[in-house]
Amino acid sequence: MSRRSVPCLIFALGAFVVCFSTGCTTRQRPAGGQAAPQSVKVTVNWNDVIRVSETTPTLQVVVAPPLRRGSPIHNRVFQALHSLGADYVRYVPWLPEPKLAVAELEPPANGKTSWDFSLIDPMMEDFMNATAAHSVIINISTIPQWMWKTPKPVPYPSNPDQVDWHYEQGTQLVDPSMRQVADYYARLVSWYTKGSFTDEYGYKHTSGHHYNIQYWEVLNEVDFEHRMSPELYTHIYDAIAGAIHNVDPRIKFVGMALAAPSAEPQFFEYFLNHKHHKPGIPINMISYHFYAVPSLHEPPEAMQYTFFDQADHFLDVVRYIQSMRQRLSPETETDTDELGCIVPAYEGSQGQSGPPAKPIPDSYWNLCGAMYAYLFAGLAREGVQVAGESQLVGYPLQSPSVSMVNWTTGQPNARFWVLKLLHDHFRPGDKIVSTRCWSGAVFAQGFVTAAGQHELLLVNKRNRPFKVELPGSGGDEDYVDQTTAFNPPASSHVSDGKVMLRAYSVAVVTMP
Repeated sequence: MSRRSVPCLIFALGAFVVCFSTGCTTRQRPAGGQAAPQSVKVTVNWNDVIRVSETTPTLQVVVAPPLRRGSPIHNRVFQALHSLGADYVRYVPWLPEPKLAVAELEPPANGKTSWDFSLIDPMMEDFMNATAAHSVIINISTIPQWMWKTPKPVPYPSNPDQVDWHYEQGTQLVDPSMRQVADYYARLVSWYTKGSFTDEYGYKHTSGHHYNIQYWEVLNEVDFEHRMSPELYTHIYDAIAGAIHNVDPRIKFVGMALAAPSAEPQFFEYFLNHKHHKPGIPINMISYHFYAVPSLHEPPEAMQYTFFDQADHFLDVVRYIQSMRQRLSPETETDTDELGCIVPAYEGSQGQSGPPAKPIPDSYWNLCGAMYAYLFAGLAREGVQVAGESQLVGYPLQSPSVSMVNWTTGQPNARFWVLKLLHDHFRPGDKIVSTRCWSGAVFAQGFVTAAGQHELLLVNKRNRPFKVELPGSGGDEDYVDQTTAFNPPASSHVSDGKVMLRAYSVAVVTMP
């Protein structure tokens, strides 16, 4: 996720309009002093299967100093990740802290190399331990800067915790054959899966790592970083994927990771066409991102409309991309591996210390969590395989408004607990059934699990309560709302066929 992408995302999303919610009428009870909660009716046909879900709810973990050993939140955050038990967790050492993301910061010269994993390995080890027995997507996304042509060498901070948003520069590789960049990634993979690699001068470097890496994503947001064309990226993808396959043929590949998918339809047309790839290079999965972004001075009370409107626009983009994928490479899967909200007023100045520009209200985390739950259901309806919430740890120097935990204490916020709620209730293989909700402010979707359990997902898109009339007499409700705040989902028993859906609530009602 690039901070530079925020205005571009707003522009790119503006051209798409769609209504994902079903139904449009709400029954409101008369006000008596304070308005009573509106009453909303939900109906479900449990036998009318729309499609079988293929979607896994998960998250991305972006490398940042708060994840380093010795950080006050280190242990708590990695324990939360381990307890979640998610698959397809995306791990991204990237641009802002070069020393935490680039293993060879200087070019080989005079028989010596600069290979150094001393700052990179500890976080990688902690991540792999926390996700053991689950699938991961590794994206060591930053190409060493010296592999790009620039007027002069690009410096990087000596302090590994110092943020530098200007490390990645240049648009042409020094080695047009791409052997240099391909060899770099082959050595990274060999270090982590084979226990060692041989450097440019024939010296062996030993790690002892033998990780099982299921997926490798090739670079990140190339439509912003280096402004790559579809042709250049596809050539780089083929070179890196081919070199990695020579090291570990078990690894599958994720391609593109576009920041603004609606702005780059030609990327999908080109990359998904197998004629543009070298023989034998697989296109296992494509990826792209979405962040809801309000205007700079938009008040918090307006964001509830902006975020869900933009989410609807994104789901329209997804439908369009899915149609291209089906036409060009139907065997390729889809990973929306960065889904979240970015509020410019909460982000502060790039690279500056201190708190966000404006305090982030607790209700914001519930709003973003509700939007993610809404997107999860929409992506499941469109046949997307992975819905990745972004990101585990943000902090004042790197996307504070995108964090899933309190960066001071490590306590998960409502965004994390919504993911936990979805992860615990929904799996690929669940049947998505015909559901109708008589309100544009409340979203409902019924699922029949593989075990035959009836589960109803409810999302309140507004900062006010609704009384939901269920399609049955009762059940058990698990929910995240502003009363649960930074705590795990709460539970209650429903006996009268009605659920009070509080502001920005995400609830799952398990029905008999």
